[in-house]
Amino acid sequence: MIVRLRFFASLRERLKSSAGQQTLPEGSTVADLWTALCRERPDLEPLSGSMSFAVNREYVEREHRLADGDEVALIPPVSGGA
Repeated sequence: MIVRLRFFASLRERLKSSAGQQTLPEGSTVADLWTALCRERPDLEPLSGSMSFAVNREYVEREHRLADGDEVALIPPVSGGA
């Protein structure tokens, strides 16, 4: 299956892209997706403990099962304000 990816904040800057796609086996979870991305880009590993994920614009846990065509937003921690 293929899922569409949306990258936000510092993750977008790190990857120099705001979108992408990932091919995964049927039945994969958000955690499986993140593991696959970290395997391709080991520099993402330090973000593992603080990432948030949304599937089709709804926040989900890492155990959430993905379906073909899902849009997954990967949201790193954000800071700011004064």
